[in-house]
Amino acid sequence: MLAGLIGIGSMGTASAHILKLSTWNMDWLTLRPSGDEALPDDVPGGEHRNFSKLAAYARHLDSDVVAFEEVDGPIVASRVFSPKTYQIVMTPDAVVQRVGVAVRRDLRVTVNEELSALNVAAPSAPHQLRGGLDVTISDAHASLRLLVVHLKTGCWDQPLNQRQHSCPTLYQQVRVMQDWMLERQDEGEAYAVLGDFNRRLTLHDPLMQQIETETPVTLTTAGKASPCWGGEYFIDHILLGNAARNWLVPDSLRVMTYRNDTIPAGLSDHCPVSVRLDMP
Repeated sequence: MLAGLIGIGSMGTASAHILKLSTWNMDWLTLRPSGDEALPDDVPGGEHRNFSKLAAYARHLDSDVVAFEEVDGPIVASRVFSPKTYQIVMTPDAVVQRVGVAVRRDLRVTVNEELSALNVAAPSAPHQLRGGLDVTISDAHASLRLLVVHLKTGCWDQPLNQRQHSCPTLYQQVRVMQDWMLERQDEGEAYAVLGDFNRRLTLHDPLMQQIETETPVTLTTAGKASPCWGGEYFIDHILLGNAARNWLVPDSLRVMTYRNDTIPAGLSDHCPVSVRLDMP
């Protein structure tokens, strides 16, 4: 038996153009064997991953669009998201932890230029950061621009004047992300920025307040805690901008937890986070 989709509120009214939009960090998903030089010593290889269960959870999630993070290429992604159901697009980054998106085949995907500027690491740095995947999803009636991100870890809720640890790097990445959002705002495109922000964004977080000052967005996880980690604040987020803010189905935020509300071995230490959009 699979776990249910834990609702944080009741569902909205059904529509012919409801789009379910999700983000899921898949926790170093790779086919590389343990001990591969590209993997940290404490990261298990693909032989320890339960791909059949992950695929079963993906079917249970039943999302139209799934942004995913920490996936080592389209071949391994297709082990979770069936190519019969989904088309898979990923960044071309030369890192194991890439971002991508799985989109139902009845939707059209336009691939835009990668937001490579999110990799703010110096070219000589031993560990390069992830770029952002920029795609446009369209049905017969409307389009939604998506930016899938996986930002630098370690700056969970520190103040904006923090100049130690990972915070300067994260703040640089957020500035790049905001520039992208400003372009969408100027062009009037409905958009979503989603993925693993590695930041406990809330309406009271000074970083979130800085974002909203320039680019008014809806933080769909605002005021909620994630059942995935026993009630902690979210670090996986979905931000909606421009017309997409009005498309959000009220109280549609959902978190798909694993059976018995635990995270079994071979799966992921993140749970998928989803909202529904009532597209015109």
